[in-house]
Amino acid sequence: MAKKKKTKSEKAADVTAEQGTPPSGTLPSKVGERSPSRASTDLVRYDPLRSYLNEIRHIPTLSREDERELALKYLEEGDKGAGYKLVLANLRLVVMIAKEYQRNTQNVLDLVQEGNIGLLEAVKKFDPFRGVRFPSYAVYWVRAYMLRYLIANVRLVKVGTTQAQRKLFFNLVKEKEKLEREGFRPEAKLLAERLNVKESEVLEMQQRLALPDLSVDAPMGKGEDATDMHGLLSDGAASVEDVLVEDQFADAVRERIETFKIDADEKERAIIEQRMLNEDPATLQVIADQFGVSRERIRQIESRLKDRLKDYLSESLGLGESGQVIIEDEEL
Repeated sequence: MAKKKKTKSEKAADVTAEQGTPPSGTLPSKVGERSPSRASTDLVRYDPLRSYLNEIRHIPTLSREDERELALKYLEEGDKGAGYKLVLANLRLVVMIAKEYQRNTQNVLDLVQEGNIGLLEAVKKFDPFRGVRFPSYAVYWVRAYMLRYLIANVRLVKVGTTQAQRKLFFNLVKEKEKLEREGFRPEAKLLAERLNVKESEVLEMQQRLALPDLSVDAPMGKGEDATDMHGLLSDGAASVEDVLVEDQFADAVRERIETFKIDADEKERAIIEQRMLNEDPATLQVIADQFGVSRERIRQIESRLKDRLKDYLSESLGLGESGQVIIEDEEL
């Protein structure tokens, strides 16, 4: 009887069985082993922070004695290699601190980079004779550089321009999360009490953080009527009407002062002309020497003169109770 001729697929199956390759659908022989067909099609998400940690994980930490020895070499001998070793041994410290602020930035590696610069600064400033370990000292510089970066880059428009605002910026989100974990609703009044600031300051910072950055070049409207925010912003320059009013008021003040000087004595006229109306005011001592009196005496005369002149200008110009004439002090 004639043998049935095998098809190509059947021959391939025989070869596979002879080589011991597992049939389709079974697990690889070793845990974690990938078959060649799947290795070429699987997509693995790349984590740059994890990759960076893998690179620095092999760097050993330093003992207190090693830190002191390296710091002394850098301080006394200028050994840059010793300073380099101090930096390398504390790279993991920078990553740990960066994770505390990762909710404030999209790329933690940017914070790590700034923290590493702070680490370099810590090496330059570290004093091994104070008995403090280098990581404890370096934390200050690492945080300082990270916080400076966040303030400058978290938004296009700075949200913290003063020390108090910067402190509120970093503590507000942290305190809100803390209150939510404790079961409280993070309202502005409660946050203000916890942070020991005014409720208005909390509300202002929340508005800054909530509102997006807008470009003044962004189009507003559609079609031929489309414009941008340049047309809505004030140019900051005074209008023609305001300039005219200010000039008229200045002329009126000068006329009243000239009238006031008629009844003033010689010392008072000298104070008005040489101190109040002069772009480069004379000192009290200069006027005192002119009249052969003490500096304190001229100061007393000037103080009384300013009160009289203020009342006279307010009355003669018809400013009333709501008006105000400000005469700046020149303590020279």
